Amino acid sequence: MLDDSLKAQLQAYLERVSQPLEIVASLDEQPSSRELEQLLQTIAGLSDKITLRTDGNDARKPSFSLSRKGSEQSLRFAAIPLGHEFTSLVLALLWTGGHPPKVEAEMIDQIKALDGDYRFEVYMSLSCHNCPDVVQALSLMAVLNPRVKTVVIDGALFQGEVDARQIMAVPSVYLNGEMFGAGRMDLEEIVAKLDTGSAKREAAKLDAKDAFDVLIIGGGPAGAAAAVYAARKGIDTGIAVERMGGQVNDTLSIENYISVLETDGPKFGAALDAQVRHYGVDIMSQQRAVGLVAPAVPGGMIGVRMENGGVLQSRSVIVSTGARWRNINVPGEQEYKNKGVAYCPHCDGPLFKGKRVAVIGGGNSGVEAAIDLAGVVSHVTLIEYNDQLKADAVLVAKLNSLPNVTVQVNAQTTEITGDGNKVDGLRFKDRASGAEQRVALEGVFVQIGLVPNTEWLKGTVELSRFGEIAVDAKGQTNVPGVFAAGDCTTVPYKQIVIAAGEGAKAALSAFDYLIRTPSVEEPARVLGAVEA
Repeated sequence: MLDDSLKAQLQAYLERVSQPLEIVASLDEQPSSRELEQLLQTIAGLSDKITLRTDGNDARKPSFSLSRKGSEQSLRFAAIPLGHEFTSLVLALLWTGGHPPKVEAEMIDQIKALDGDYRFEVYMSLSCHNCPDVVQALSLMAVLNPRVKTVVIDGALFQGEVDARQIMAVPSVYLNGEMFGAGRMDLEEIVAKLDTGSAKREAAKLDAKDAFDVLIIGGGPAGAAAAVYAARKGIDTGIAVERMGGQVNDTLSIENYISVLETDGPKFGAALDAQVRHYGVDIMSQQRAVGLVAPAVPGGMIGVRMENGGVLQSRSVIVSTGARWRNINVPGEQEYKNKGVAYCPHCDGPLFKGKRVAVIGGGNSGVEAAIDLAGVVSHVTLIEYNDQLKADAVLVAKLNSLPNVTVQVNAQTTEITGDGNKVDGLRFKDRASGAEQRVALEGVFVQIGLVPNTEWLKGTVELSRFGEIAVDAKGQTNVPGVFAAGDCTTVPYKQIVIAAGEGAKAALSAFDYLIRTPSVEEPARVLGAVEA
């Protein structure tokens, strides 16, 4: 199951285990149980601090628990954690065996101090690149706090549970039997939802910070590049982010970033985070900006208010808030989101194995999604609004070669239908004849492009009719001291390499602004009147 190279790497990691730990497997006669037993025997054979028992009696079979001897830890994998989850397994072994996590001490204390009993069940897919963040966060919480119990469940292995709970998107997290959240979540976000007093404490921390020379809002490629370039100038730099890496974390494969032959979104996002931290930038995570106040005069302070109520001040600001998936805004989309309506074919595609799905959008993203899904589902219907597909010719040729794909061009989606619990079909109108058709299916994947995350700037910064921030050749907006970069701007071609370059340019422009504009000791106007 593990080749010699992977075994050698795993053995090297397991040398960091300092305290004895026990694996208890619950198995039956299924082939998957034999497969799991083989994996666990291999792991136990690589470290004298790991013991394996196969007499577990958990109802979920196959599964296994991890616990440090003498602890009350409750962490279980109802899965054979390979693929994207192999790293989650390795980290769970290390943390259980006493190896310290790479998490701020303050966060560790916050987890240990959680007051309550929390029973988490997280459903994931081994092909989901968004799932490991959630799995690792909940695993760590179970290791650190005995009142947190976590079970990691492979939806493909326990299809009956997935069907019973009508789970149609991963990761899906249940807390004490009730839905807690779906989609990517990091450790800070999960803990913040449980620790109700954290927002107020975090706001107070932001208010107490000294003014920055450069404050960057958004941590994707543009924001990270801006932070690195600004910090290298030796000026006081801060970056407020919802998550480092931004939307790039949701990208499965990156093969066109110059000098990097191939990587994936989560790895690229982690590399951005590491480089920004290397330069000592003040990273403020889990922060969503809701208002900006321009300086009263050039050189004055610019204020940015966050969703938690905290206010940050800076002599210059670089906005790099990126973009998000565009909704089709038809009846049924919101009602059935995560109940058949999905936006990530790589993450959620395996949940639709053998079922019928539609892909809305005929650009590269839509056609690539249809090609990927065709290898998993029984049939794909691709819906394109224009009279021809917009994707690259090589992709269209591949799509047309697939026997289980139907393409509908010049078609306008009018409704996503369902039975009250999950999607059961889609309606579209032929734009030439006006005739309406309904397609019976179980899933709809929306792939129609992006919308910039700039609503919070309306009335303050000039925006295009598409909501993009209008910038000049230097990344300057119409507000003195406010710059912008990346997918949220009017710069054409939304590509990672372009965003990174624009971020670097915005940082250099901000530095040029700072050295040429006298500082004015006048704070930004009160932000309380700014609407979220």
